[in-house]
Amino acid sequence: MHHTFSPLERLMRGLLLAFMLVWSVTPILFIVTSSFKRQVDIFVYPPRLIFNPTIDNYFQLVTQWQGYFHAIGNSVIVALGATVLAGFISFFGGYAYSRYRSRLTAWTAVYMIAVRVLPPIVVTLPLFPVADALGLSDTHLLLILLYAAFWVSLNTMIMKNFFDQIPYELDEAAYVDGASEWQFVTRILSRLTLQGMAAGSIFVFVYAWNEYLFAMIFTTNQAKTAPLILSELMGAVDGTEWGVLFAGVTVQLIPVVLLVTLARRYLIAGLTAGAVKG
Repeated sequence: MHHTFSPLERLMRGLLLAFMLVWSVTPILFIVTSSFKRQVDIFVYPPRLIFNPTIDNYFQLVTQWQGYFHAIGNSVIVALGATVLAGFISFFGGYAYSRYRSRLTAWTAVYMIAVRVLPPIVVTLPLFPVADALGLSDTHLLLILLYAAFWVSLNTMIMKNFFDQIPYELDEAAYVDGASEWQFVTRILSRLTLQGMAAGSIFVFVYAWNEYLFAMIFTTNQAKTAPLILSELMGAVDGTEWGVLFAGVTVQLIPVVLLVTLARRYLIAGLTAGAVKG
């Protein structure tokens, strides 16, 4: 039944949406515009909406902080690696939880979620001596494993919800036609759950792209990611170059903003998966 909103309700909805838009977009606009300002103009009060833009901050970022772009490359490697690994494990994990329900799977699901909600520092510190003993410290592989492990639990539940929406009759029809379980899962279900895989992959990529704690503890030089360089920019000996810092933040924002904008449909699907299941 279609609900008709009264003028007051439409006004309240419009005001609420406008507030949420301003709340969300203002910090991003401040960062991006500040990256094109001189240092003395960034925090001037009242803020100047009209100013002479400069690319000096980006020039300094390129010439004086070359390690930042090496770190961006590390972030790309780590984020893509974690996304692929977490996506692969979560796909089969979600299938198992959806199709092989038992008391054991129910308890393990609760355990996975419980581990996921613990503060990351709780599971991080005990891993440090282990990673060091295995020679994995300051490697891309270690960050990929950590980021993927951190998101596998939630991603698996997302995939389970997508698998739950596929009727069991489809499984039975495929098996009657002679398909093996492996063929059914990899050739049929993988296509039907592409939306879920895309949603989960975006979540993992954005998390791995922005993550700071694991990178700070487990990397020193070779695998250092972009967020660490940004923190070094804030702690520079001769004071924070805010314009350069905002230029670096803007560069790091670009892939995430593009990804979220292009794939917003999949993100919404991932967040609402199972919400309307009757």
